[in-house]
Amino acid sequence: MAEVQSESNHNGGVLEGGGDESFVPKAEGFWVLYQGCWLRAPAVQSVKIVQEQFKARPDDILLVTYPKCGTTWLKALAFAVTNRFRHAATSADHPLLTQHPQDLVPFLEMPYRQLHPLADLEKLPSPRLLSTHLPDTLLPPCVATLGCRVVYLCRSPKDVLVSLWHFLYKVNKNYSIDKAFELFCKGESSYGPIWEHNLGFWKESISNNDRVLFLKYDEMMAQPVEHVKMLAEFVRVPFTEEEIRCGVVEDVVQLCSFDTLKSMPANSSGVSDRIGGVPMENSSFFRTAKVGDWANHLTVEMAGKLDDIVEEKLRGSDLAF
Repeated sequence: MAEVQSESNHNGGVLEGGGDESFVPKAEGFWVLYQGCWLRAPAVQSVKIVQEQFKARPDDILLVTYPKCGTTWLKALAFAVTNRFRHAATSADHPLLTQHPQDLVPFLEMPYRQLHPLADLEKLPSPRLLSTHLPDTLLPPCVATLGCRVVYLCRSPKDVLVSLWHFLYKVNKNYSIDKAFELFCKGESSYGPIWEHNLGFWKESISNNDRVLFLKYDEMMAQPVEHVKMLAEFVRVPFTEEEIRCGVVEDVVQLCSFDTLKSMPANSSGVSDRIGGVPMENSSFFRTAKVGDWANHLTVEMAGKLDDIVEEKLRGSDLAF
């Protein structure tokens, strides 16, 4: 297995108030390049463990996103869809009303597996609903070999950049949007480059559309009901005609809406450490959920430059944002 390829000039960073000093960029970033993907140094070790030790099951469902691409929303929707026979979306005791979506669908590589063993995932009953930010090139080979279904959700790179910056700015007020933009345009962001991440699953969805469902955040926001139906069909629990007639799909959409989830105490208060040494406020996973929020933070020149870079990187693929 390839080792870390380079970590020069990417090991600085300071957290305000203490904590993991490598979490937030200070000068030139804080990532190391591992098999073509930029990761935090502790994440590399965790990813290696996942690649070598994770035991997939044929009926596993994997939710894949680049960071800040609607991960929490996708987790909530997938959980509500696959568990609706045990927990009706309108039930007063639905798990999504009392537990954070991030906790209901566990990540493969987080919390860091050198601290929290993968055995925790082995205890989950089948079919398992799992999540990851890993690009297709870093997924354990058994995921493809066993034909595990993958739901991939992507988002406009400009909105991703701004959302990522807001997320990191919460723990380092010295991390400017200009620095975030500079690194992002070079592909140097967690799990980046984003265009490689998007392209990998885009190509897989074309060659294996029965195994990889490729979704776009802005399209889901515009037509949530149709996309939830699509999601249910793909994960082999389609809505019946009776469910559709009774408005069950709309109930799921309402339960998982930004306003509903954000108002829940489990999501609006408290602090949790879901990474490993990096506690974050639960509310930090619910900011605006708006499409096009980048316009409030990027100049016209910045937006144009990033658009040009992404267009060039995706040229010839038929994927566009």
